[in-house]
Amino acid sequence: MTAPTHTLPVVHAAQLDEPDPAHHWLIESLWARAAVGLVGGAPKTNKTYLALDIALSVASATPCLGTFAVHDPGSVLLYMAEDAQAVVKERLLALCRHRQLDLRAVSVHVITAPTVRLDRDADQYRLENTVGLYRPRLLVLDPLVRMHGLNENAAHEIAALLAYLRGLQRAHDLAVLLVHHTRKKGSAAAQGGQNLRGSGDLYAWADCCLSLHRRPDARLILTPEHRAAASPQPIALTLLRADAAADDTHLHVVDALAPADPAQHRLEQLLLAALADAPQSRAQLRQALRIRNETLGHLLNHFAAQGRIVHRDGLWSVPFP
Repeated sequence: MTAPTHTLPVVHAAQLDEPDPAHHWLIESLWARAAVGLVGGAPKTNKTYLALDIALSVASATPCLGTFAVHDPGSVLLYMAEDAQAVVKERLLALCRHRQLDLRAVSVHVITAPTVRLDRDADQYRLENTVGLYRPRLLVLDPLVRMHGLNENAAHEIAALLAYLRGLQRAHDLAVLLVHHTRKKGSAAAQGGQNLRGSGDLYAWADCCLSLHRRPDARLILTPEHRAAASPQPIALTLLRADAAADDTHLHVVDALAPADPAQHRLEQLLLAALADAPQSRAQLRQALRIRNETLGHLLNHFAAQGRIVHRDGLWSVPFP
């Protein structure tokens, strides 16, 4: 019997596509293939660095964060609403130096429009046409707040935007990654994506959610959550610049389960106390703290990446009293 044309398409459950574990992941343990989701965190938690690391990994088939294998590599399309084009290129070049890649040989394309508003029909149409033209495996939009004029706390408003992105994902078989902020005062009981700013529809919409937060000991923790897979243990990260001669700034995985080293914590406090008294050169700090130059370099890079210290005219100092 032929179904009337006004009904929805239906198949028997046994006729659905067979699950293929080999094609489940875009990036092992971090992002499912053709999944929509968010990278969330407070300001200065390196959300953009993580998004760019994911993008470069997918485009180059190199392990994300130097650890997580890419199973479904392909081209990547970026829209960075807050960063100047030169800044985006600088960060991508640094990641390429760390991985010994040539950016010119990596299939990463950047949308350069001054604004993209996902709540406007005209920009939705333009974005879908751009996705259709470049056919990326991954679309990165950073940050969500700069791409709409909606009330993020109103579920009926944000739901329409999320439905558009879900439709884009299904129509073009691509992963969509949004960078988003967490609440200024997150709930102590809530974890990971539950602390995302705005309507709960954002967290409910996500197939994958990568949450970044800083612990009281200043370590950066990445918490992955998945709709259709077991979530791995939280991962500790640090932002490093290993090569002093050439910028190769990148996120580096460290032991997430090891307790904080009391000696290391005391050394960090001594460094901050020394700079709170007066700006100092690297040589002065090394002499005062009596530590190796390499160790001092890691400490300075660590606190500079957090914005807790600055380097001006050859001196290190705290940017505020």
